Amino acid sequence: MLRTDAICELDSAFVPCEFRVKWADGGWEIHQARALRRRVFCEEQQVFEGDDLDAIDAQAQTLVAVSALGGMPDEVVGTVRIHAADDGDGLWWGSRLAVHPAYRKHGHLGATLIRLAVCSAHARGCRIFLAHVQSQNVPLFEKLHWTALRAETLHGRPHHLMQADLAHYPPCHDPLTGFVTGPRRIA
Repeated sequence: MLRTDAICELDSAFVPCEFRVKWADGGWEIHQARALRRRVFCEEQQVFEGDDLDAIDAQAQTLVAVSALGGMPDEVVGTVRIHAADDGDGLWWGSRLAVHPAYRKHGHLGATLIRLAVCSAHARGCRIFLAHVQSQNVPLFEKLHWTALRAETLHGRPHHLMQADLAHYPPCHDPLTGFVTGPRRIA
């Protein structure tokens, strides 16, 4: 079976050989990240109607997972945003973690996005990193050294306020280069 949305005719089972997880530095990356967020949070999960953009987007840094074909960036397949709290006291937040449905089992993309989010904030003076995590994703965050602080309801859905253990997230001073991860081999 061939992909009908591709310029070249790749088999539908094709998986890119690598993904770069980095801070978005191009307009096309931000545009595709926002489209992915709409797909996940508006269409798939129906958390928001129409669009999920809010006031935080004006100050947040967008991070992306970009698939690569032949070593060249191809498409944004994951995203998250981070921002420092207004108080300037080292409190940072992560939000809007989204991975394209076709790539959720490839390359540990969610975990790598979380890692870069916390490591890059840590390099910029983060002392506390928090996120409101949908309850079904709490086990993933706990595996990544996060602690649930309390249960909450946001947007009519169960969430947990969680905190990253910064001891497991060394500062990343080059988030534009970020991290490279490959597809997970499924036996």
